[in-house]
Amino acid sequence: MEIVKTEKLTFEYIRRDENDNVEGITTAVDNVSLSVKPGEFIAILGHNGSGKSTLAKTINAILHPTEGTVWVDGMDTMDESNLWNIRNTAGMVFQNPDNQIIGQVVEEDVGFGPENMGVPSEEIWKRVEESLKMVGMYDYRKASPNRLSGGQKQRVSIAGVLAMRPKCIVLDEPTAMLDPIGRREVINAVHELNIKEGITVILITHYMDEIVNADRVFVMDSGHIEMEGTPREIFSRVDELKELRLSVPQVTEVAYELRKKGLSLPFGILTIDELVESLNKCR
Repeated sequence: MEIVKTEKLTFEYIRRDENDNVEGITTAVDNVSLSVKPGEFIAILGHNGSGKSTLAKTINAILHPTEGTVWVDGMDTMDESNLWNIRNTAGMVFQNPDNQIIGQVVEEDVGFGPENMGVPSEEIWKRVEESLKMVGMYDYRKASPNRLSGGQKQRVSIAGVLAMRPKCIVLDEPTAMLDPIGRREVINAVHELNIKEGITVILITHYMDEIVNADRVFVMDSGHIEMEGTPREIFSRVDELKELRLSVPQVTEVAYELRKKGLSLPFGILTIDELVESLNKCR
């Protein structure tokens, strides 16, 4: 069974005036059907306003479909009785870690979620230790979050979600406010969780280099899924991505430009090593 499945999902934002009359309707997600298997690393790409963040919020039942259905581990997000279990199954990490961190000490913040779930104290501290170690932040367990870098704060946010033992983590542009080092720290931590712990990851992003190692990629535009495939398949379609106002990884762009100059290079080059190997074959 899929860990996440949407069927003909549509979500509309309704604007109302001061008298509660409808002024306009914006369709943010339009007839989207997708499925995610347990243990997959899925990336959802799109420029600002493409609908990707709205889609993420429907998975965590923050938003409810206007039409269609979203299932999380077989649970319909429209069923209010499922809400608690859905949010325990699909943990959400937002763009700004300061919006999720509420504790004055790192370990207290990470333990906040399990405490609200009624987890016994002994088990909470066990989960806090395990979660902080998973994201490489155990040595900072006694630190104040205010003294951490952006990347470290985001890893603490992820640890807080992990402490609730979700099967799936949905990350809504988790590196958008970070510098390149912080971005790399967070994405590496997420990949390790996926590989070593088998946690399903759904990464919402517009940074192309973050999705090179994903299992599958969905590209959104105007609320629709316009492209779907492996990273190599997606980045083989450079012209189409540019039409959707998206870039490609730098090394892919270099290979694309060299191919236009007449070099016989394969499509979808994703790493520097692949480019070097392909160039050597052209000699």
